Amino acid sequence: MRIVTSDRRSRAASLEFEDVDPSGAVARAAMAAYYAELDVRFVSGFDPGDADPPDRFVVAAEAGVTAACGGLQRIAPGVDEVKRMWVHPDWRGAGLAGRLLRHLEQLAAERGHDVVRLDTNGVLTEAIAMYERAGYRRIERYNDNPYAELFFEKRLSPRE
Repeated sequence: MRIVTSDRRSRAASLEFEDVDPSGAVARAAMAAYYAELDVRFVSGFDPGDADPPDRFVVAAEAGVTAACGGLQRIAPGVDEVKRMWVHPDWRGAGLAGRLLRHLEQLAAERGHDVVRLDTNGVLTEAIAMYERAGYRRIERYNDNPYAELFFEKRLSPRE
């Protein structure tokens, strides 16, 4: 489903993020698409192993096809980690990834968390650039993810 560029931004802006069961079929299918892309992009491939689903998972879809997804996992008091954030290649460049990241940050804040962390692989240059534009700063390794090469953190604004 290739989206015409002139139409892509307005269609992406109309997509809603919906909470889904992190262990359910919709989340599993979205994560399978994400994992398949990582397997192609990573030099050594990608094996998700027996990764537990995140605490919370959201999906944006059109006509039953996932356009974007992402999750949150509580990793420490007041700290959420962004997990499995992905935008379907046909929807990239339409601002959906930035909207998804802001949505996940908002969900973290609503949970009372004031820090969001994430990790990524160096080949995901588009994601790295987006995280930096969104105010994430590089930090030291905070987990044992064998595929992660870069680690980021953002302090969320205090709720008013």
